[in-house]
Amino acid sequence: MSDRLHRARAALKSVFGYDDFRPGQAEIIAAVLAGEDVLAVMPTGSGKSMCYQLPALIDETLTVVVSPLIALMRDQVRQMTAFGVPAATLNSMATEEEALEAWRLLRSGDLRLLFVSPERLMTDGLTARLRELGARRLAIDEAHCVSQWGHDFRPEYREIARVRAALGDVQTLALTATADAATRADVIERLFPKPPRVFLHSFDRPNISLRFAAKDQPKRQLSNFLAGYKDESGIVYCSSRKRTETLAAYFKEHGFRALPYHAGLDQRLRTRHQDVFLQEDGVVMVATVAFGMGINKPDVRFVCHADMPANVEGYYQEIGRAGRDGLPADTLTLYGLDDMALRRRQIAEKDISDERRRIEQKKLDAMIGLCEAPSCRRQALLAYFGEASGPCGHCDVCAGKVATYDATVDAQKALSAIARTGQRFGAGYIADVLGGRETDAIRRNGHHIIKTFGVGRDRSQRVWRSLIRQLFAAGAIEETGGEYPGLRLTGKGEAILFGRETVALRPETDRRPREKRPEPAAGAFGDLDARGQELFHHLRALRGAIARDEGVAAYMIFPDRTLIEMASLRPVDLAALRLIHGVGERKLKGYGALFVKAIGEFLGGAG
Repeated sequence: MSDRLHRARAALKSVFGYDDFRPGQAEIIAAVLAGEDVLAVMPTGSGKSMCYQLPALIDETLTVVVSPLIALMRDQVRQMTAFGVPAATLNSMATEEEALEAWRLLRSGDLRLLFVSPERLMTDGLTARLRELGARRLAIDEAHCVSQWGHDFRPEYREIARVRAALGDVQTLALTATADAATRADVIERLFPKPPRVFLHSFDRPNISLRFAAKDQPKRQLSNFLAGYKDESGIVYCSSRKRTETLAAYFKEHGFRALPYHAGLDQRLRTRHQDVFLQEDGVVMVATVAFGMGINKPDVRFVCHADMPANVEGYYQEIGRAGRDGLPADTLTLYGLDDMALRRRQIAEKDISDERRRIEQKKLDAMIGLCEAPSCRRQALLAYFGEASGPCGHCDVCAGKVATYDATVDAQKALSAIARTGQRFGAGYIADVLGGRETDAIRRNGHHIIKTFGVGRDRSQRVWRSLIRQLFAAGAIEETGGEYPGLRLTGKGEAILFGRETVALRPETDRRPREKRPEPAAGAFGDLDARGQELFHHLRALRGAIARDEGVAAYMIFPDRTLIEMASLRPVDLAALRLIHGVGERKLKGYGALFVKAIGEFLGGAG
């Protein structure tokens, strides 16, 4: 190991309080310290930011970090400052005092990390000034935004290559958690004049439990899930602004501390909600997907999707905001036929090239396939990113051993009903026809006398709706156009109807399954006994009080993982506390005495 990497490992402990690198970090940091250009694809929570933070400290030079969100930049500056690392941000929301301090540090040569948005980097001659002041490295966070094939393409990221050249072709480090092969190739072509070192690490996040469920009274489903995490922090993602507010209000009525977050809220209210989420425990943020990219909160214990995500990359990035501390975390994704149809409609209506439309449709098909997967969720998710794995053993499919059956005959009944009613009605109407329900609409249309009316009386509407949804996911039916879209057969659907193809689907029971409130993820408190858990909550209350007093996020004092280790080992002096994960010299000096005192008082009170 090189001397510089040894120094980086020492700084990892003394500054950040970590005993060793996380998997994959050491080799990337070694390449950066050697002056190589790097593209690193690492899962969320694997410590990507450390790959540019440590080299900046070891080199004692300025690294410019390009980041997409102001909230993320300010959060990282506060975190670095808490560790004693000179950091600043220049952005449109910065106060005059913050901007003056940033420029003071820049001119003095003391600044190690400057966080800027791509738009800000290209204005007011900033690039030329940074070159004069000796910027040595460019780190690009969320680098998939460069690529038109990425799930979150941003045109302004295309200009970063020009900025790199203007800075004097400085060393460049591009980082992302979500990039398939096409996206990686595009990022390399757009950012690097010569091929960089590429580090592609496992996408697996084994501490995150994956579960999906078809929508069936979604408010109730979500409320039951949240009940298992009453005092924990989590995120519920929604597809619309209105839905965030509706669900947040519903959760409040049912005893949860829930806050809405979307771009339509007043900026001050949005910021206040975000600060509450960061600084306090037990808060549920109900948000559009705009929330979270800028959140570095490590102790998010769950992420729910109230509506089906648009693609697997987005889904993976969003669930990756849970369990960043490495402790167990849980997820729940709800989906339905309406979600699938809406997403396909959105792609069809976009003003994009045919090639882009084809790629987005392929990504959506993969997301639908993950929702309806009959085998291990984690296996299917990793396969999407080109990574082979065995069954995880603890996702909802593995735990429930969901099987498939030859559904060809049932599918033919449904497809026949769609065909005989004119291929212009929705799933609910078709389910009524199959079930033999003589509604006013069915009688008015004369569909109570067609051959398929009532052929599925032995099954509930719930079963038929599930089967129709799965046929949609399988590409056997599609949505018609028009103001009131219905369902029609595709070529595959016709092949199934006329016996040229068979189809296997997941069975649905007539009876709604009895839902149990989930137990908190196994091992969330490590091996703490009841007394240890009591001490953990005591220390968390102290952390919360300090965070409120200082106006910072609670995890910036100490993350949950550190408090759990304190509650387990119960250090009663600073020398013992120094050995705890996450306790660096700056944190030891700032908060050590308070936490040692709290532990001593707690143990003394125990008699």
